Amino acid sequence: MSVPFAIIAGVGPGTGAAIARKFSAAYPVALLARNPANYEDTVRDIQASGGKAIGISTDVSDSKSVSDAVTRTQQAFGNTCAAAIFNVGGKFVRKPFLDLSLEEFESGWEANGRGAFLFSHSILPLLLDSTKQSTHPPALIFTGATASLKGSAQFAAFSTGKFAKRSLAQSLAREFGPKGVHVAHVNIDGVIDIERTKEWLKDAGEDAKIKPEAIADAYWHLHTQPRTCFTQEMDLRPCVEKW
Repeated sequence: MSVPFAIIAGVGPGTGAAIARKFSAAYPVALLARNPANYEDTVRDIQASGGKAIGISTDVSDSKSVSDAVTRTQQAFGNTCAAAIFNVGGKFVRKPFLDLSLEEFESGWEANGRGAFLFSHSILPLLLDSTKQSTHPPALIFTGATASLKGSAQFAAFSTGKFAKRSLAQSLAREFGPKGVHVAHVNIDGVIDIERTKEWLKDAGEDAKIKPEAIADAYWHLHTQPRTCFTQEMDLRPCVEKW
């Protein structure tokens, strides 16, 4: 039996896990990440709380890996995709342009440009088929960053991939929005409050970092918007962030 499901690519212990938990309150969820250690705890937590979740080791830059992940999700939950979130960050490289290797430069594109294309190409047919069955308009949501809008010095590798993902989101929104699929890009303009950033901005006050749970709430809001009121781009930042 087919039930509406959500699929999240790029699940780690922070934002991806928070999004998965938020959407698991309404749907079975498929959690994708290259390293199973990134999603195993979240899958167990969701299952322990009565939800349905599976984890699938996936390399989003590899077409077969992405296709196999979507197929396995269909086998587990059916063909009705209510929401798809591309939360892949990619490798962060910050160095002077003339010191960049081609491999380093392409690493940002592989995850954010190629990965976003492959994920979208695999999941959009299911989103399109779900427009008449889903309680809310099927949604395809991309996680962006400050680098999606601004190519800072020494960010050539990172920002190029982010720009590509944002451009893809705009193109897909214009093509598939009229068909009932809500495509949105979210600019996360600030430091996310996770274990890895625990020592960052220690003296900046409690409002200096974005809570992953707050990001998840914003994504759920996007998903539940009616067809008459789609947000294509959303900025999320702490109140004290300079922009």
